[in-house]
Amino acid sequence: MTSTLAPPVPIGKAAVGALGMLAVATGALESVVTPTLPLLQRELHLSPAEGALLSVALLITGALTTPIAGKFGDRYGGKRVLIRLMAVVSVGGLVSAVAPNLPVLLLGQVLQGAMVGALPLSFIVVRAHLPAGESKVAIGVVSGLFVGGGMAGTLAAGPVAEELSRHWMFALPTFAVIGSTLLVHRLMPSDGPGRSDDRGFDWPGLLLLSGALGTLMAILAKVPELRSRPVVLAALVAALAAFTIGWTAVERRASAPMIDLRMLARPEIWKACVLTFLICVGTSVSVFLVPQLLALPKEAYGFGAGATAIGFLLLPGAVAASLAGPLGGLGTRRFGSRAVVSTGAVMLAVPLFALAAVHGEVWHVVAGKALIALANGLCVTAMMTSTATSVEQRDTGIASSLILVTRVVGFAVGAQLAGALLTAGTPAGGQIPAESSFVTGFVIAGAVTALSLLVTRTMSKGAKE
Repeated sequence: MTSTLAPPVPIGKAAVGALGMLAVATGALESVVTPTLPLLQRELHLSPAEGALLSVALLITGALTTPIAGKFGDRYGGKRVLIRLMAVVSVGGLVSAVAPNLPVLLLGQVLQGAMVGALPLSFIVVRAHLPAGESKVAIGVVSGLFVGGGMAGTLAAGPVAEELSRHWMFALPTFAVIGSTLLVHRLMPSDGPGRSDDRGFDWPGLLLLSGALGTLMAILAKVPELRSRPVVLAALVAALAAFTIGWTAVERRASAPMIDLRMLARPEIWKACVLTFLICVGTSVSVFLVPQLLALPKEAYGFGAGATAIGFLLLPGAVAASLAGPLGGLGTRRFGSRAVVSTGAVMLAVPLFALAAVHGEVWHVVAGKALIALANGLCVTAMMTSTATSVEQRDTGIASSLILVTRVVGFAVGAQLAGALLTAGTPAGGQIPAESSFVTGFVIAGAVTALSLLVTRTMSKGAKE
């Protein structure tokens, strides 16, 4: 049963600007961990595997939160859900800011992960108050400012952590999130609820998927330690199997599943998921290894870079990633998705193998990371475009959510794999992993990426305009 809704109240530039400020603040808060991960590992006495877990906690929560946020935004109004979501993010940022150890910091990152749902909610709000043409412009502006905020966070996190403390690098963007949320609350009129949906939400599916992802990350993070404790490892594997089987059974029977697994029976969808997983595993290995390599002492085989220097050295990769989206979209329109994904996979595998062989100069690492970021962006954009256009319009959200979850799992597995390699390669009582650990990581990442070319050969060419 639906009710007659009042016409939406038009909004001005100030309200869109408030959403833009919120996008900048959340983008900055999301990006502070990557350039400062070696610093966090040092100050909190974390192993590389534990650092990898910290680097993906926010991403996993985001994948679980996004479909909930979008559905609730459609049901109860985008602004209402956005404000509540930002309250959770603000609490998470403050918890991260005061965290004295890894468990508390992980809790903060898990709560911060709700920020990933902010973008689709912002889009719901904009579309409710602006005509189609203006809403497209506003959505583009908000998306661009989120990317810009991520770059700002990458650059600022290091100086703030080194000159003030690691606590302030979380606190400052959190204060910005709180301030911009208050502005959105004041300047943005409320949007009414959308169409009603009596089927409810798939809470059992969400809980089981959360358990499966959490158990998988625990296994990958503790593999180096659990090799001598096979009973514990077997128990965790059994728990992972139970969560996965239970989730699959629930999703197959749910009236409104969180992720419709029947979509995976379609060749274009399962191929897209396999490709996304392989590409993201390869990318995330480098995302974790590069800052670690830059931070190692010069006396070993690293470059002795602090958090500030790492932020600047990662900036070319962030710029390349921001350019990859538009380039991937243009390439897909001109040449088709298969051509773009194949090209991107080659562009990704080559620098990964190159970094395994040559990483003695800082420009080797910076250039390789930039190429990897560009290639990953091209592939992900092409896969999302291909997936969205290969299904009926009503199934776009379901298919996209499958790609999103697969992307998160790929990034998490890759980061934890890299962390486990470095942990296993660190001598007992030492702090510097063997150089062969980095070489092995880059080779594995390149090989996994190269495997994706076997799948791209079977893809359809994709729509061209």
